[in-house]
Amino acid sequence: MATTETNILNRLYFVAGSMFVFALAVVFKLCTIQFVQGDAYRSLAEERIVKNVEIPANRGNVYSADGSLLATSIPKYDIRLDAIQPKQEVFNELINDLADSLSNYTGKSSSFHRQSIKKARKDKNRYFLLARNISYSDYIRLRNFPMLELGAIKGGLIVEQTTRREHPMGGIAERSIGYERFDEDGNVSRAGIDGAFGAKYLRGENGKRLKQKIGNGQWKPIVDYNQVEPQDGYDVYTTIDVNIQDIAHHSLLGQLEKYEAEHGCAVVMDVETGEIKAITNLAKTSKGNYYEKRNYAVWESHEPGSTFKVMALMAALEDRVIDTSTIVDTRNGSKMFYGRTIRDSKGHGKISAARALEVSSNIGLATLIDDHYAKQPKKFINRLKSWHLDDTLGVSIKGEGKPVIPEPGDKIWSRNALPSMAYGYNLQMTPLQTLTFYNAIANNGEMVKPRFIKSVKEFDKEIEVFEKEVIHQKICSDKTLGEIRDILKNIVIRGTGQRMYSENFSMAGKTGTARTNYNDFEEWLKDKKYISSFAGYFPADAPKYSCIVVIHEPSTKVGYYGADVSGPVFKRIAQKIYTETPLIDEVESLEIVNSKVDKDFEAYYETAQTYKTIMPNVVGLPAMDALALLENMGLKVKLQGAGTIKEQSVPKGIKVKPNQIIRLSS
Repeated sequence: MATTETNILNRLYFVAGSMFVFALAVVFKLCTIQFVQGDAYRSLAEERIVKNVEIPANRGNVYSADGSLLATSIPKYDIRLDAIQPKQEVFNELINDLADSLSNYTGKSSSFHRQSIKKARKDKNRYFLLARNISYSDYIRLRNFPMLELGAIKGGLIVEQTTRREHPMGGIAERSIGYERFDEDGNVSRAGIDGAFGAKYLRGENGKRLKQKIGNGQWKPIVDYNQVEPQDGYDVYTTIDVNIQDIAHHSLLGQLEKYEAEHGCAVVMDVETGEIKAITNLAKTSKGNYYEKRNYAVWESHEPGSTFKVMALMAALEDRVIDTSTIVDTRNGSKMFYGRTIRDSKGHGKISAARALEVSSNIGLATLIDDHYAKQPKKFINRLKSWHLDDTLGVSIKGEGKPVIPEPGDKIWSRNALPSMAYGYNLQMTPLQTLTFYNAIANNGEMVKPRFIKSVKEFDKEIEVFEKEVIHQKICSDKTLGEIRDILKNIVIRGTGQRMYSENFSMAGKTGTARTNYNDFEEWLKDKKYISSFAGYFPADAPKYSCIVVIHEPSTKVGYYGADVSGPVFKRIAQKIYTETPLIDEVESLEIVNSKVDKDFEAYYETAQTYKTIMPNVVGLPAMDALALLENMGLKVKLQGAGTIKEQSVPKGIKVKPNQIIRLSS
């Protein structure tokens, strides 16, 4: 019996001892959690109910050269109510007034809002939505509503801000200015100027604030005295001229629609500075509309076709292997080169090298280059490379296409490579790279880098100014430069671009018509697609702007030659810039209305009516003729004296406005 009792007691002692040890372990663990690991666990608990979130900074604005807004960040706000935050007496006192204010704002009844807010309080909803995605002015209005005006602690006001990028000019130049692109994972990237200068200037620095978890995966902002305010980005001022941009956009759009083309681009550059005044890129949708899909001018590297003939002839002239009077036999429009037939649209027989470029003879250029460089092709390639035609321009906008200038030893080099290159095949360049070379011709041989940005500012303070960058001080001798400029002028007067010729303003440039799939003739025969282009500058003798127009795959049923498809866009841009921008006072070569007394008044009047935004020269005209002419232009004339006009208050060539006062004296 005693033994049994002893066993029971031993078991009880063991159980009690085990429980005591377990209790000690629990106490030890609690002490460890409280005093040793306490900070870590408290931090973890806090992370689960409170977190630091970023407040996005407003991106800087993007402006045109004259200060017109091209892209801006618009703040948008969500207004919510922590329905259980206000004290009961405050809630009871102000609920009706808040419901009335919301009714006036939304158009819904006061009772609807009152019942909704009461239900939110009953359901302990700490994140009740009052308004979503509203403007700043509406946000100011709502935050002053009864109860909400008491703020976050007393009134339960919750404000969440987001920003949205908008383009006040709509789709014009949107691709070059830049916009947000989201991939399947929600990651954002930015194209154009917005992307090129976003990280350094436009983005700004995000702020930080605390948010508290309130259940159902929702978080609300809380009062945080250590909140870091966001620093908005700097503003970027571009080189874009909104007037020229509008001209280029609509001129290109009209031609794309007329020729049902697949896509196209147009760029206008200031000759002296390299500033891009306009850049437009349009592609056709499945519904036949056009929008800015890609920046073709910067990105798309393709065979330039006949616009490259200018480079080929310049190389031969500069190397002194020919001169402009060198005779070349273009035969009857067909000639075999190393087993491949090269053709012209028609036969020209024996013509000079200059005339070969004027009529854009494939055979003429191929023969000249092959005859003088076949035994030393590296000399020709080196001349092209000396002009940096094998290098990218390094423009600020991302995605520039890489040019391809083959040379002996390359996979695409063959005996046919040289004659093919002479008329723009077997090599690749982007439209902007081609334009940069033509701009150098217009700029007395100085090749400047295309530039999209003038300056970066914080309000009126300049952060950085971007100056002209020179790629090549002088691409060729003055002799070669003068010869090629004469030819480019004659192309418009009597060559392939003669349909563009105008007596009222001068242009110079080169047409281009290139086949797609040039190296696969059988494949090309299936659909016969072309690339039509025109590159040049204006005015011809005192160039102010250079311009390139490239249109891909126009409908062959309507037309496909560069002079027919792209040339009219170039002419329309040049003509409208003459008449709608203050260019003419800088350009002596433009003789819109340089009439003399013996000039036929009817012709004079017709010209002045065509260019009615430009002040004509009325000195020497009879007073009544001058009066009729100017008043029909929409100007107000104050005439002093009679007889023949001797003085005019506004010189010829100056841009004038409707109802502008013009003083004439005789």
